[in-house]
Amino acid sequence: MKALGALSRALKNISRRKVRALLVVVALGFSIAIMVSIPAGIIANQELMQRAAQNFANTITAMQEEINKTSTLIECSTTPNRGMQMFRPGGFFGGFNQTYVNETVVDEIYSIDGVKAIIPILETSSNETIQENINTPFGIRTIYRPAYTIIGVYLNASLLAEYSVLPTNIIAGESLSEGDSGYILISSNLTSYFGAGVGGTVEINGEHFIVKGIFESTSQARTVYLELSDAQRVTGLYGKISRLYVYVSDVSLSTQVADAIKAMYPELYVTSYQDRLANLQRMQEMYTQTLSNAESSIAQAQSTATQLIIIAVAATSLIVFFVMLYSVRERAREIGILKALGFSNWDVMSQFMIEGMLIGVIGGVVGVVIGSIAAPFISSLLLPQLNLFGSQRSIRPFQTQYPGVVGTQSYSVAVLSPRLILLAICVAAILGILGSLYPAWRASRISPVEALRYE
Repeated sequence: MKALGALSRALKNISRRKVRALLVVVALGFSIAIMVSIPAGIIANQELMQRAAQNFANTITAMQEEINKTSTLIECSTTPNRGMQMFRPGGFFGGFNQTYVNETVVDEIYSIDGVKAIIPILETSSNETIQENINTPFGIRTIYRPAYTIIGVYLNASLLAEYSVLPTNIIAGESLSEGDSGYILISSNLTSYFGAGVGGTVEINGEHFIVKGIFESTSQARTVYLELSDAQRVTGLYGKISRLYVYVSDVSLSTQVADAIKAMYPELYVTSYQDRLANLQRMQEMYTQTLSNAESSIAQAQSTATQLIIIAVAATSLIVFFVMLYSVRERAREIGILKALGFSNWDVMSQFMIEGMLIGVIGGVVGVVIGSIAAPFISSLLLPQLNLFGSQRSIRPFQTQYPGVVGTQSYSVAVLSPRLILLAICVAAILGILGSLYPAWRASRISPVEALRYE
């Protein structure tokens, strides 16, 4: 009952000066908001780094598996090889200029010892364009890019059965096969653009094709596969190709054959199994450096967070201390009356400590509310930015030349967990008690006679 009475009196004393109590609570609220937002920001950055590390590891593993599957492959292209490049060219702002070679090079390369099979490919951009808005350092810009990429593949039954050239992630219909002139295979993100599904008709450069199958697009790539001669006809690139997949009979011949192709066709960009392994090694080094930068950023953020939390704790304690000290001075006569009525030193002391605790709890609740709303802003304002790919606040997919090997950037968002909220209110209550400790002790030492003479 005595405790309830002290609690009731504490609430009444706080409510007697509402404006002052409100200002104190708001000040405490901002201190507590900083205290909860910073740990939330640190946790968010740590989770971001863990996701990035896992994504890197998955990407490297998937690439390694793909490279092992294609150990006998030598890729020859008329444009700089995209293998292992993180961002797919040929998209925004036009990418690389497309060039082509005569498909007679196929027979010439076949004459090289060790060559087992060759799959010629024609890849080019559509004449149609789509409009997109992208973020640039100068703001949002509207750009136009090809609506889709046309890939013409030499459809030979034995080659298609032995080598992976066409997409395998078919989600509707069937893949292309030998003799499928007049049919196309499209990525899932093009069905709405063409307004056609499996069995539907699509017009490309004035010619009509039947959609035989749809494959799931693992990136933003918008791709149409069709038979090589069809692609050459609709694009007007008769007898032209832009890429060759050259397969050797044994992986030990890969370097030898690649060197021979380079000597015969210096205009081609040739990438062998060994080149892909070297590129993968460079990518691993880049990922390792990126994660190291992220760890350094988090360590710096934790150091900054510690300093800011110490400042916030000190500010919270000082606010409670000065408010309660002033309250003791202001209520000296009241304290004297309580002691004259028989209240002990402990009763008076506990009275002020309860008031300090209540102020702390109310300030803690207000701080949690502020933090819940503004935690992302406060943490991003006070903490150093986590350095991943040079920017933390965007989502941007990147693609390798291999289907299914796709990485994704993400961003951190500071969110208050229930555990952090409970901890913040408890800490606020403790700081309220600690801040009122000396004023409460001082109040308990006031003599009733002196207090009653106090004006």
